[in-house]
Order: sequence, then structure tokens, then C-alpha cells
Amino acid sequence: MRVKIRHSTEYHYDQPPTHGLQQLRMIPKASAGQTIVSWRTEVQGGRKAVTFTDQHNNQVELLAIDPGARSVTIVCEGEVDTADTVGIIGQHGGFAPLWYFQRTTPHTRAGARVRQLVRDLGKDFDNDTARLHALSALILATVPYATGATDLSTTAELALEAGQGVCQDHAHIFIAAARLMGYPARYVSGYLVMNDRVEQEAGHAWAEAHVEGLGWVGFDVSNGVSPDPRYVRVATGLDYGEAAPISGIVFGGHNESMIVQLQVQQ
Repeated sequence: MRVKIRHSTEYHYDQPPTHGLQQLRMIPKASAGQTIVSWRTEVQGGRKAVTFTDQHNNQVELLAIDPGARSVTIVCEGEVDTADTVGIIGQHGGFAPLWYFQRTTPHTRAGARVRQLVRDLGKDFDNDTARLHALSALILATVPYATGATDLSTTAELALEAGQGVCQDHAHIFIAAARLMGYPARYVSGYLVMNDRVEQEAGHAWAEAHVEGLGWVGFDVSNGVSPDPRYVRVATGLDYGEAAPISGIVFGGHNESMIVQLQVQQ
């Protein structure tokens, strides 16, 4: 499948920031089942300071906000060819060693609720993938998809307490539980072609676990599937913070507002 993406983010300030840097992790990965046909990033109100590859093989663009700019517009767009790998990414790569993905983070710390979830899952499974698919299904049954109950600061434990959440929450719960069961696990940010719309409010997120004999395998808890050709992988990390599409710091700007426009289509 050839997927076309256009992702525009506009920042507006009542007063110009005195200094600002933004990290962009918005260039899709060249990986199993995914080939980049074309991709470009355009910036108004800022400039690309440097581009580098981080420990997860994410392509990171560092942007500096122009002095005196009251608005910054970032437009990323291109086309990606995808193929069906039944969710299997395969062999581990990148600078971070495999054991790194068993580290906990504040978002993925396994507290009492995650531990109870793993106990409820049980151990009677034919293989690792069956166990992880059952974990995905149990998370969705325990935390149905719903907007408004969580935000970017919500941890896996708090999402379980709320009893509802979005794709970010599902990924964090899956990662916390998978690591508790001994699997290296990581967060994935990217895009999903939806059958009923082109315009979307935000990108998508899911999780990957490392399974012996298969390598990295993807699990989209929110949709109850492993990623197929509708999915475009962009960035990976221990949690949302390491795979966020845009993150950074701004000094001196007041009353920041943001407008996001995203189109994803075949």
C-alpha cells in the first residue's frame, strides 16, 4: 500500500519567544515492510539547526525558532510504501541494547494495578505471541478506548485506575505489563490509514514487544490487531516521551496556542 501523509503543526504566541528549540521525530523509519518514497519537512518562523539519529534509530530534526517570530509552522509530508509483515519487525537494531527496553519509566512503572492485570492474564498459553495478544485483548477490555479521561501526563497505573483511555495509554499499559513478564517492550508513534476518514486529529500509537525467535512484534491494543499495511512507523522509544513527534522548550513566549492538521490516506 502507498500511504500519503501531510502533517501540519502551527504554534502562535502573543509575544515572540526569546529562545526556542523543537525536536521533531516525524521522519518515518525505513524498516521491515516499509519503504520511504518521498519525505520533506518545511518550517516557517524557524530553521533546521541540525539533524541526527538518536539511540532508537529515530531521525531527529532540531529546529530553532527565529528571533521575533510570533508563529511557527511545521509541515511534514510524503509518501510511504508499506507491506504486510503480520506485525513482525524482526531483528533488533539501533544503538540502544535490547536490555534497555526492560527499563521502567514513570509512564510505564508497574504498580499494583499492572501487577493485578498480569495475574488476571494467567499463564496457560501455547506461545509468547498468543500470550501477548491475550494481554492486548485484556487491556482493551479493562480500559476501553475513550477520549477526555486522560492526557499526556497519564501513567499506565492512572489509566487503569480511570478505566478508559486512548492509544497512548493502551501502549503504556501494554509496555509496563510486557516488561513485568520479562519481555523487552517499546512505544511506537506513527500513522494509521482509517477506512472512514482522511482528516485526523492526531497521529497513532501502539507498542512492540521482543519475542525470542521473531524479534520485534507490534501490538495495537486500541484496534485489537497487529499492525498491517495501513500502519506507518515513525519513531520508537521507552515511552511517549522518547517517541513524541514534537517536543522542546520555549522561553519568553506567552499564551502559546497550537493548530494541528493531519491527512492520512491511501
